[in-house]
Amino acid sequence: MEFAIETNGLTKRFGNVTAVASVNLRVKCGEIYGFLGLNGAGKTTTIRALLGMICPNAGDVKVLGQTVGPHGRGPWSKVGHLVESPSPYPELSVRENLDVARRLHGIPNSKVVDEMIERLALASYANQKAGTLSTGNLQRLGLARALLHEPDLLVLDEPANGLDPAGVIEIRELLRTLAHEKGVTIFMSSHILTEVDRLATRIGIIHKGRLIEELDTDKLEKLRSKRLEVRTRNLEAAQSGLQRVGYRSIIQDGTILIEDARAIEHPDDIAQILVKDGTPPIHLALAQQNLEEHFMQLTGGVK
Repeated sequence: MEFAIETNGLTKRFGNVTAVASVNLRVKCGEIYGFLGLNGAGKTTTIRALLGMICPNAGDVKVLGQTVGPHGRGPWSKVGHLVESPSPYPELSVRENLDVARRLHGIPNSKVVDEMIERLALASYANQKAGTLSTGNLQRLGLARALLHEPDLLVLDEPANGLDPAGVIEIRELLRTLAHEKGVTIFMSSHILTEVDRLATRIGIIHKGRLIEELDTDKLEKLRSKRLEVRTRNLEAAQSGLQRVGYRSIIQDGTILIEDARAIEHPDDIAQILVKDGTPPIHLALAQQNLEEHFMQLTGGVK
């Protein structure tokens, strides 16, 4: 099985509003796929369709090789999910909520509950009623419930919601470990683009219901790559001087861009070369286009 998630022409309408329009997704087994979009772009609607929570108006959905259909048909024993906000039983404790989930999944070993409580750093709250938990700890409980049965596929809608910075890092490392060491496929939406950038191996951007771009590993690495930006009063002369000593560069929008690792590590050498050549820099800085800039540029330009 090559794809953990596959959609063809997925379309969902609510009255006259088309929330998702002909989305074709291909999520490979074992990858971490970041699903990005502005509020109202269609992220949660797509996720609900993947999980069989809503019925699409057109198109089809396959999850772990099985067609998702009406009446709950799908490979749900192998899928863990957290969509929007967790919905535990508020009057039950953290441990009791997870034990209910264990029984529903048919897991005979009750020790998995305590193991998951430790794994998600919930030991201090194990006997506390779920209805009294903070937003961050509710999120931890939701993640614990999603992971309890060791799924092959995790579908997560805003997994870092409500977590403090330390918690965000914890969850990032947990998800990375699950993907890299256990082979779990992770499909996640998030508005924390820096986290997605650090974690995802592939990214899809949805805008106004349409999948407008996918970034694979190579494109992501290019976005993450650093460059040295140089501006002088005579760009052509400065570029020629740099080329003479072995630095390749391009001129773009009134700026010399250098991606040579030597220049990035030793920008002071570039400054000295330019000064000696009589083309001193009036601007010299390390720059990196990040995913957030790319996302805003892309979605802001789409009508």
